[in-house]
Amino acid sequence: RASAVSGASPNSTLPPGNSQRPPSCLGCGRCVISTRPSAPSKAAAALIDPEGRVVITQRPQHKQLGGLWEFPGGKVEPGEAPEHALVRELKEELDLTVEPDALDPFAFASHAYPDFHLLMPLYIATRWQGVIKPDANAVQDVAWVKARELHSYAMPPADVVLVDRLIERGA
Repeated sequence: RASAVSGASPNSTLPPGNSQRPPSCLGCGRCVISTRPSAPSKAAAALIDPEGRVVITQRPQHKQLGGLWEFPGGKVEPGEAPEHALVRELKEELDLTVEPDALDPFAFASHAYPDFHLLMPLYIATRWQGVIKPDANAVQDVAWVKARELHSYAMPPADVVLVDRLIERGA
């Protein structure tokens, strides 16, 4: 629900630095668009098999957050829908074919890393084609895990917050 602050001009509460008001701003002081370079957008998928297991992938040691386990996915290119990014990333990294309409929006993670803030949607898919063949440059290892066992795998903070949601779902 939008609210307006009486007597405030749209720019009266702008914080110092690189920011501006979005066009729909009513001057409440809460909505700001940062003009700093933003972090790349990411999307992830929880692929759930008929036994209720979720696939997770281990990041290669030479990459940022190397050795940690995560939900498969990756960068959303400028102008690309998150679903299309996941279709592309799942094909590139795991050689799986997933149709965009097989990806159901489920939850999102919002996490402040030291140098950027990540807002990452998680989609659920129970239908795909192919057998996992990981790309060694993108994936060190693959595991099928029951949701309640995911906490025993070291994961990036943004992925950890999604684990409880999957457990609640009964995945």
